[in-house]
Amino acid sequence: MDSATTAPTSTRTYRVRTYGCQMNVHDSERLSGLLEAAGYTAAPEDEDADVVVLNTCAVRENADNRLYGNLGHLRPVKDARPGMQIAVGGCLAQKDRGEIVRRAPWVDVVFGTHNVGSLPALLERARHNAEAQVEIVESLEVFPSTLPAKRDSAYAGWVSISVGCNNTCTFCIVPALRGKEKDRRPGEILAEVQALVDQGVLEVTLLGQNVNAYGVEFRDRGAFADLLRATGAIDGLERVRFTSPHPREFTDDVIEAMAGTPAVCHQLHMPLQSGSDDVLRRMRRGYRQDRYLGIIDRVRAAMPDAAITTDIIVGFPGETEADFEQTLEVVRQARFASAFTFQYSKRPGTPAATMDGQLPKEVVQERYLRLTALQDEISWAENRAQVGRTVELLVAAGEGSKDAATGRSSGRARDGRLVHFTSTAGVRPGDVVETVVTDAKPHFLVADCALLSHRRTRAGDAHEAGTRPTTPGVSLGMPRIGVPDPLPVSTGC
Repeated sequence: MDSATTAPTSTRTYRVRTYGCQMNVHDSERLSGLLEAAGYTAAPEDEDADVVVLNTCAVRENADNRLYGNLGHLRPVKDARPGMQIAVGGCLAQKDRGEIVRRAPWVDVVFGTHNVGSLPALLERARHNAEAQVEIVESLEVFPSTLPAKRDSAYAGWVSISVGCNNTCTFCIVPALRGKEKDRRPGEILAEVQALVDQGVLEVTLLGQNVNAYGVEFRDRGAFADLLRATGAIDGLERVRFTSPHPREFTDDVIEAMAGTPAVCHQLHMPLQSGSDDVLRRMRRGYRQDRYLGIIDRVRAAMPDAAITTDIIVGFPGETEADFEQTLEVVRQARFASAFTFQYSKRPGTPAATMDGQLPKEVVQERYLRLTALQDEISWAENRAQVGRTVELLVAAGEGSKDAATGRSSGRARDGRLVHFTSTAGVRPGDVVETVVTDAKPHFLVADCALLSHRRTRAGDAHEAGTRPTTPGVSLGMPRIGVPDPLPVSTGC
């Protein structure tokens, strides 16, 4: 059965709820595109949907409890709506498989990370057979990019350059759920970016579990830097971002590409996880404190205005007070613009879950509070240094985009910082404005002054009209190992 063309017997509505990382957000755009291609329509915000899809995460703390809690809330809704269907996909579905239907027998469909494209056919099969359908495949057969997508934003888009991960970090279950790294061909990536730009998109984020390992299947260590330069050269594309790199594979040619390609934003999210060499070794991160700080120094030498952010885990098994002090010291030296900080918690199926030295919750909590207090202090100081600077903002939607009480809208600076600015009539999400920073808070900037400029864009027109970019997907299959496509924009065929 062709999943992209399987249509429900009558027009039905859907809603996709997303949990977890950017990869899941992008997968949800694919799920929405698939459902619309199959004849479903998005449910209005104030109405229950005929099909609810939960795109789950297995990495975040209490992911299982959150899923089953949400399924519990959906049960009476389904009981009151004959014919309603519930589907569960994503990393937790890949991990738990048939356990989901056992614990929540009112679920109709369970699908994994490798068979997103099966959703419409599985929904139809569940309706026809009047029983739950569980389909989990063990490896990726085609890239999600071959599937249609309904984009969330008129002005910014995710573009996946790889899926899976070859690392073996002891705290992470992602490689077990998403598989080994598979790289898309450069021509296919650039064709997708070009299609988005043709529809008015101004900013793309290149997405992968470890973007700077891109090219492993091509045996080309410089592939990611080349991809950055080629993406940044696409006419009409104003901003290029990427997430997430890994310090072990991060190379100087990427720094050179960032600094030398005007469209590539001077923003770098570089996960630290711990500042202790001993903890990094037990995490199997493949780098040490000196290498990490060396990367930060070289980035700042090439791009003094770069905003660097990070991820940090507190309380990894066996972490001593001295280990934690090393993390605090790296934070002091690196002076991150912001940090995503996490209290370690066991993830079943990871090596760290069975390690000796699991720390008491109260110890982890106390260290976490010390870390966040230090980072907030640094973030505020780094933001205060922005006061008086002129910033170019891509006006955002969904981030306090219009505050009636203050007359402010919100936008993202090129370095990724969130700025709340005094708006004027006619400024829309997707437009570009220039303003001057007048105040700073730990987590955002304020620009309470007259705009220096306002440029209306096709993306702003599309947002105002309620339209979003769509990509139909391209059936190019898996990349040919060792035979990369040339980097100039092409159809990838």
